[in-house]
Amino acid sequence: MNPFTPFISTFSSRLRAAAHTAAFAAMLGTGHAAINTDFEVFPADVNLKSSRDKQSLVVRMTEANGVHRDVTGEAKFTVVDPSKAKIEKGIVLPLADGNTQVKIEWKGKTAEVAVKVEEATVEQPISFRLDVMPVFMKAECNRCHGAARGQDGFRLSLWGFDPEGDHYRLTRELSGRRINLAIPEDSMLLTKSTGEAPHTGGKLFEKGSELANTFQRWLEAGAPNDPPTVATVTRLEILPKQLLLESPGQNFKMSVRAFYSDGTDRDVSTLALFLTSNESSAKVANDGTITTGQRGEAFVMARFATFTVGSQVIVIPKALEYQWPPVEERNFVDVLVDQKLRNLRITPSEVCNDETFLRRAFLDITGTLPSTDQVRQFVADPSSTKRAGKIDELLQRSEFVDMWAMKWSELLQVRTEQNNGSYKATLTYYTWLREQLGKNVPINEIARELLSASGSTLENPAANYYQLEQDPLKLAEDTAQAFFGIRIQCSQCHNHPFDRWTMADYRGFVAFFTQIGRKAGEDPRERILFNSGSGESKHPIGDTVVPPKFLGGEAPDTKNKDRRKVLADWIASPENPYFPRHIANLIWAQYMGRGIVEPVDDVRISNPASNPELLEALGKKIVEYNYDLRRIVRDICNSRTYQLTTRPNESNELDSRNFAHATIRRMRAEVMFDCITQVTDTRNKFRGLPSGARAVEIADGKTSNYFLTTFGRATRETLCSREEVGPTLSQALHLINGDTIENKIVQGGLITKLLNDKKTPRDLVTELYLRSFGRFPTEEELIHLEPNWGVTEQQPAVFTDIFWALLNAKEFIFNH
Repeated sequence: MNPFTPFISTFSSRLRAAAHTAAFAAMLGTGHAAINTDFEVFPADVNLKSSRDKQSLVVRMTEANGVHRDVTGEAKFTVVDPSKAKIEKGIVLPLADGNTQVKIEWKGKTAEVAVKVEEATVEQPISFRLDVMPVFMKAECNRCHGAARGQDGFRLSLWGFDPEGDHYRLTRELSGRRINLAIPEDSMLLTKSTGEAPHTGGKLFEKGSELANTFQRWLEAGAPNDPPTVATVTRLEILPKQLLLESPGQNFKMSVRAFYSDGTDRDVSTLALFLTSNESSAKVANDGTITTGQRGEAFVMARFATFTVGSQVIVIPKALEYQWPPVEERNFVDVLVDQKLRNLRITPSEVCNDETFLRRAFLDITGTLPSTDQVRQFVADPSSTKRAGKIDELLQRSEFVDMWAMKWSELLQVRTEQNNGSYKATLTYYTWLREQLGKNVPINEIARELLSASGSTLENPAANYYQLEQDPLKLAEDTAQAFFGIRIQCSQCHNHPFDRWTMADYRGFVAFFTQIGRKAGEDPRERILFNSGSGESKHPIGDTVVPPKFLGGEAPDTKNKDRRKVLADWIASPENPYFPRHIANLIWAQYMGRGIVEPVDDVRISNPASNPELLEALGKKIVEYNYDLRRIVRDICNSRTYQLTTRPNESNELDSRNFAHATIRRMRAEVMFDCITQVTDTRNKFRGLPSGARAVEIADGKTSNYFLTTFGRATRETLCSREEVGPTLSQALHLINGDTIENKIVQGGLITKLLNDKKTPRDLVTELYLRSFGRFPTEEELIHLEPNWGVTEQQPAVFTDIFWALLNAKEFIFNH
């Protein structure tokens, strides 16, 4: 070990462990509407249709400090016209057709909810899809028996993606055992669920409960199937959508309502499956009652039919004393970040010093380090606008374009591939992409050109998007992940268990890629892409053709059209709900060290944004700026949030998701290699690039060296937001004993040059600190090093060792 390493002042690389495993989420929207409206009832209206319909009400009170209380059990409910409806334990029940209101009173505060009753004396026939299938999900029968081979000889479709098949297996397989229509109460379906018969899964619910009675009613009705016209769920809501609770032991009951294709709605609070992302902070019972635990955040979810929705819950210590400090809010970023921190009772860290800001901005925006002269000039500049000016300067540099060309090359998997991607095509593809970014072509227009590309892969480089991957299923998955941040892979074989995507959604999106034709060009390295006009996507259940359908949107008219162009126009349009938010999240993650949704390419309901209001605002800004990358980066980097120090305070030291302090990040492989090259005054040579090119300019994902591979340069063989490997022993050994740093120090001859310039030992060490760390050494550091400078004859080796130690220090390796 080098003797000077202990004397090097470095930042700790230990990343702060998160206090909670929660999916941290932004709370309370644009402010404190809940605080101003301190007495609310959910839902705001009640619609009852049929004699068995019902609707539970939840009454929420907001205290002066913003904490919510469930006062449903304490409130007084009065039906204005008791002939139309009645209310029992906060549940509205129908009596006669007509309209009325429910008045709610609590400690002098009042509210009113409109009630509409239709067909009050009509009992709707039992429905397999609307009544029985929800029981299978609530009791998680179709999770256990949804395995590929079922469980104990009985199989259901996972999370109910195939109701028709489930009905067949229940009513046609093992006739007389699973269901007994002569003696319904003896049916295995019922006796195993209520624990009357041995069941591997144990007792699921009580005999005589609502769930058991649903099975009983269906069996007594003859176990009917549904007609093709049966209504389907079109939307699901959970109320309240946001909560601020105190710990420990506070309870709050949620309400869930489903909306159907026939215009009706239904209270499904007793049928929805409730889940939580963080049981230690907010545990949720089967009936939807939240019980708080330790301080933290949780995302409480309700799943019903093919929908999953969630409520964001913050839990703070009871009677926590907190005062928000006076901090500058420079733009909308700070306003929305601070709003979340206030709700969490977290104080942001201080703003970093000039040296730290300059190094961070250089690394994030250009992937380079500031020169010693740039550090000296910036620190000496008294201007209050110098940081904004430096950001503008860096955004105009070609290195900014190089960084984003590398990022998009990873997302688009730009690489050579045997039989599919020649090096010439790969280089042409990368060059085109970099030129588009260099010209500041809007990102949505780049996406439009990529997705609609046809012709030669050499003459139209964007066509290479369809050459490296040719499987329509994989193309659809990669497109959704790259351009929306959505992973639809789970819905290929079954409905996504924790998101909205169904098998039909998956196959409908695949249909956009089933008519791509390919043929060889005149050049053996060339392929010609065209619209073949034939090829369909088929649903695995029934082998039916699924027409092209936008994810979460409509099925467009694609007759006699190139389906890819229809898709490209939709992705690039302002109406697309996913693309701008995903691009905003990608950009945010590049400069803040983590996404608002993290991982950035795993956007789903069960992985919510840590600050949804901020993500929404950034997405709108992207559209407002016409997808001008530089403008949104300018907003982020000029914010106080970006310029915070990495040093935490007592309130935020365990926070890792809400941007209360800057994140310590290891330089990515290419940037680290380039920075070592830069500070040692050496040059690199990579395939297809001139001597002196940077690693971030490498076009081909397959081009690498030992250093880049060891430190996790993405091979671009998979579409992952970041393939970099974590800290490994190989990395540590290579930095300490490998030849990269040692050889570059020798090759660059920097120490010899500085000694020839007759610099004093202190000046020479200061130069090395400025090059490596972007800051001046402290007096304490200089005093520690002075005894080791030795006599003149030993100084070259001594200063070489100091230089080596600096480049091995965490302060150099990490962006802080």
